[in-house]
Amino acid sequence: MTLLNRQTTFFLLIVFSTLTSYAQRPTKGFNEKGISKEVLEHYLEHSVTMAEFLAVDPYTVDAAYPNKEDDIRLIKNIGAKFIGRAIYRWGKEAILTNQDYLDQAAALIKKVQQQDPEVVFQAALFECITQQVNDIPVPDWVFTTFGDKVEKRNFRYNDMLNANGKFVDHWRKGSSVPDITTKEAQYWFMFLAGTYMNIGCEALHLGQIALIGMADPKLEAWAAFLVKVREYAKKHTRHKWVLLDAHTPSGGMVVNGKSLLDFNSFPLRIKEVVDKPQEGVLQMGYLDALFGRSKACITPSGWSSPSLPFLVEFDNFGISRNPGVADTTSHFIWGYDEVSWFYLQPEKYRQDWLRYAYKWIKEHDKSAFLQMPVSRIVSLGRGKPMVKNRANTRSATMPDGMNLEETIKDIWSKSK
Repeated sequence: MTLLNRQTTFFLLIVFSTLTSYAQRPTKGFNEKGISKEVLEHYLEHSVTMAEFLAVDPYTVDAAYPNKEDDIRLIKNIGAKFIGRAIYRWGKEAILTNQDYLDQAAALIKKVQQQDPEVVFQAALFECITQQVNDIPVPDWVFTTFGDKVEKRNFRYNDMLNANGKFVDHWRKGSSVPDITTKEAQYWFMFLAGTYMNIGCEALHLGQIALIGMADPKLEAWAAFLVKVREYAKKHTRHKWVLLDAHTPSGGMVVNGKSLLDFNSFPLRIKEVVDKPQEGVLQMGYLDALFGRSKACITPSGWSSPSLPFLVEFDNFGISRNPGVADTTSHFIWGYDEVSWFYLQPEKYRQDWLRYAYKWIKEHDKSAFLQMPVSRIVSLGRGKPMVKNRANTRSATMPDGMNLEETIKDIWSKSK
């Protein structure tokens, strides 16, 4: 072997070794001590909503979610790093005892991370329980996580409810908001958090924390509970840290100057342009939009932030009684939730609006990051089927694609 060939071989071995070790090691700046500001913002800058991506049909809560292979291709193509709301239950909790549901989710995480080890998946712990929780055994590890004696029993729906009846049957009869001050609700949320971390999720969205914390105005129960979640993450996640966020209408979960969350999240709060049917804009101070209101704090990772970084997303919450009618006093835009309104717009308008929103956010709040709408449930009206918006490039294998994929990729590439 010539000297040149030996040098070339040595160089290639170094490159291969570096790439191999990179694929196996945690992202620099994201470890058991927390996450650096730079790495966190890297993830938020490349965040997408892919609601229930990890739920393989027929296990989804919402509409069917086929064509996972095309989504895996999309994640790589656009360079997505943070996959938001990738798995959750809104009711229908019994499926959490189905090992196939969990195994298929874990397999999808592994498949995506084989093509890009940086990708992080987020699960959601929502403000909804139904009586189905009574059918789920409490795992031994839930009790031991709290230092409690192990019992052989199922979860108890009634014990998760607020003693004064607040938000009981809030969603419908037998479907309520759990109260975080109850030990049983803490058991339940720990079960959810641990189950999702065990399959590979490294981020947890805590939903509407103000509802769940209905009896916890000083955040004492939340603070104690989240200590347990972070302790579990140190032993059961790849980076030994879990990224926590929630919908924070008050601007954050801050106790004595320290945030309980790694970042905040909130809907965009799009305002109708009343004299231009179906058009919408962003505006500082519109309704309860979070722009300019994310609180100063010391983050859980220990660095100081004058305004905690936050995601803004296209929210989904249904359809009003007056679809197509403007009402600037409600959270609906032209009678629809945000993602449904967006879905109903012409293709070119969607592409242009996404560019507009990204630019507007950058100009008005440096702490805010737009979570790109790759997949989420859409509400089209009574009698119409539930569907999901799909940002994918339209093709024979993805006939429902909305041709937003290349727009997202272009937006991100120009932001570097």
